[in-house]
Amino acid sequence: MKQIKSNEFKKEVLESSIPVLVDFAASWCGPCKMMGPVLEQLSAEYEGKVKIVKVDIDESMDLAQEYRIMSVPNMVIFQKGIPVDGVVGAVPPAYLKEKLNEFVK
Repeated sequence: MKQIKSNEFKKEVLESSIPVLVDFAASWCGPCKMMGPVLEQLSAEYEGKVKIVKVDIDESMDLAQEYRIMSVPNMVIFQKGIPVDGVVGAVPPAYLKEKLNEFVK
């Protein structure tokens, strides 16, 4: 799972040919740390079908403001550059898979 900054967001997320799950997180967030291994596993499982990237809201405050990220972890699914779904908080892997499967071709 790749960590990206604001200057990479357009290329990695908005211009992606496949759906992208953006994990808006923070280094000080306990539930974010809990979701880390889950997202790493899903990143490998969905390789080539869904891209999973992490954005640190403290490093990329502009993105957090633009996408109205009020609490973390906040996972937003983008398709063709548009936010289409999302999940706030730590959730079971099966729930995230269910969400991702809606966007996999």
